[in-house]
Amino acid sequence: MSKPLLYSCWMSSCAWRVRIALHLKQIDFNVKTISILKTGEPGDQYSEEFEKINPMKYIPALEIHGHTLIESLSIINYLEEAYPKRRLLPKDIFQRTKARAISDVICSGIQPLQNLKVQKFSRPDGNLNFEWASFWISQGFSSLENILKESTGDYCVGNEITMADCCLVPQVANARRYKIEVSSYPTIARIDKALQDHEAFRKAHPSQQPDFPKEVPASFASQFK
Repeated sequence: MSKPLLYSCWMSSCAWRVRIALHLKQIDFNVKTISILKTGEPGDQYSEEFEKINPMKYIPALEIHGHTLIESLSIINYLEEAYPKRRLLPKDIFQRTKARAISDVICSGIQPLQNLKVQKFSRPDGNLNFEWASFWISQGFSSLENILKESTGDYCVGNEITMADCCLVPQVANARRYKIEVSSYPTIARIDKALQDHEAFRKAHPSQQPDFPKEVPASFASQFK
């Protein structure tokens, strides 16, 4: 059986969280690079070829077991069911629900509001809107900090790494990109720091991806310093 194929981009936090899950599950996979931000022209996600893979024109997408999966949380939930031995959801039903809730807070309540497409739409000139992104991430992190205080152990939910941690780390990197002082959210900062040395998180990091640029664009400098 061929390896799973992940449509990914180094700068996509949505693809990043799926890469973490794949590495945590110890699933060997290949990567097909989709360049989502090009100067003066649409990204590869808008091509007719990719639209057939994902009509929403978003990454990630994952080809696995003869099917093409889209949406990062849906993909992670599939991996959890198809590869249950290395679980990303706790055994306890309430902790499982908490892990899913934290994941949804990040993936539905924070990240979409700072998405590049949304940023551009928020400005009359169609350029990136860092002030917009910074505002919504800060608002979301204030709420997330309080949510995590009720569930955290070593990680987001208790002392086991869950899908919530897969979502948290890329979003913290996004916060740094928009020059948010992450230390202002001590629980978030502590969990993020605890995960940085984990092998799966290191392998999934943008700097380890085949399309990571030799010179990081200035707008990403604070994210990957």
